[in-house]
Amino acid sequence: MGVFKKLKQLTTLNKDIENADLALVKLKSEIHSLDLKIGKNKELLENQELLIDKFSKEFQEKNNETRLKIIEDAMSESEKIKKESDEYAANISSQFHETVKNNEELSIKNEALKKENAKLLRQGRKWRADIQFIKTLSSSTKFTIDDEELYNKIKETLSEEHLLDTISNLHLHSDDSKELRKLSTATKKEITTILAKYEKNYTTKTNRTIYALMVIGLQAEIKILMYNLTFNKISESKEKLEEIIHKFLIIAGEGNQSILPTITKFLLEIQPLYSELLDIEYKYFIYREREKEEQRLLKEQMKQEAVERKAMEAERKKLEIEEGKYKTEIEKNSLLLENETDDEKVRQLQLRIQELQTQLSSVEDKKEEIASLALGKAGYVYIISNIGSFGNGIFKIGMTRRLEPQQRIDELGSASVPFKFDVHAFIFSDDAVGLEYKLHKMLNQNRVNKVNLRKEFFKVDIEKIEKIVEDIDPTASFNKTILAQEYRQSIAIAENQL
Repeated sequence: MGVFKKLKQLTTLNKDIENADLALVKLKSEIHSLDLKIGKNKELLENQELLIDKFSKEFQEKNNETRLKIIEDAMSESEKIKKESDEYAANISSQFHETVKNNEELSIKNEALKKENAKLLRQGRKWRADIQFIKTLSSSTKFTIDDEELYNKIKETLSEEHLLDTISNLHLHSDDSKELRKLSTATKKEITTILAKYEKNYTTKTNRTIYALMVIGLQAEIKILMYNLTFNKISESKEKLEEIIHKFLIIAGEGNQSILPTITKFLLEIQPLYSELLDIEYKYFIYREREKEEQRLLKEQMKQEAVERKAMEAERKKLEIEEGKYKTEIEKNSLLLENETDDEKVRQLQLRIQELQTQLSSVEDKKEEIASLALGKAGYVYIISNIGSFGNGIFKIGMTRRLEPQQRIDELGSASVPFKFDVHAFIFSDDAVGLEYKLHKMLNQNRVNKVNLRKEFFKVDIEKIEKIVEDIDPTASFNKTILAQEYRQSIAIAENQL
């Protein structure tokens, strides 16, 4: 019985062992099947990574080719614009030298005319004194003066030197302008008409001679007044005209009382015409001053563009060096990746390559931006204020082609003003010059300096500027806050010191 029982137990154990072996075989089969699936998936994953690397390289190469073509086209266009700019600058320089030469010639002519005027004025005064002496002598002696003979002699002299036509034939600076010449010619005709009209009012030869000599002196002084007129002297010239008319009224009052009313009426009637002639001549100087301002603006702009081109070229070379370094580093890490078998090192190399490609892309973007700026029109329009220097509600609107527009603002606030500028907006535009002109035109009525258009300051509400900026570029960021930190701190310190 004991043996039979043990045999039965042994049989049961053998069956359990067989079942376990079968389960083990089945488990090994499943493990083998899983190993095959893992191997297959791993192979698929490797193939996908290879495809991704392949597509990435192809995309990068294609993208690089596109970027290089854009940069090459931009640089070619930049060289073309630079050449045109140089030719334009040479033309402007030639015109400038020609203008200087013409001004020198006019100055020489002016000096000669001044000398002639001085001579005529001295001669007129001498004759006026002679006539006064003759009149006095005539009334105090028994001798008879032949008035007709004296008048004919003076008239002959006047006719020879055309002294009565001094103003009518006077060549003014304004005569160089068609528009102003038309105005001055009309005024000169009115003056000539008045001179002839009042000459007919005198019946005696003596009185007509006195009138002629007075006109000679008056015209000579007006002529000198015209030639001494400059851009900053219109008020002074108007005061001088008042003094001249007043002086001749006094002279007439001290002379023959019978002709005083007529002389007074004549002087008061002709004075506005002389004043009008001064105004016309002054318009010429205003036009010339504007031309000078435009030339100065052009020179300043060309100088600024040269500085900016130089800075952009330096930045471009710097970026090319950085670009080369990144490409070299990417190639180096790519070679290491091809030969690396350690999974962790492979992962680190892939991350490093990805980081380098991101940095390379940033450098290439900057190169494209420089290429765009080099085309000549792209740049930033800035809107800034400085209440410590210019007061509330005064804004400067300008343009820069700097890659970092804040550098230009820092330059403006470095030494020329006591406090730093507050920046309200930087607006990038492919045509920054045109955008700046558009803003200036829209705010033309708000200009602080209405004569010198190079002064880009405008008195306007900040809300109005913000609205204009939003209309032009809805994506532009506008900062309404006026910090003026240094100014406010200075005020606080000054108040505490009291």
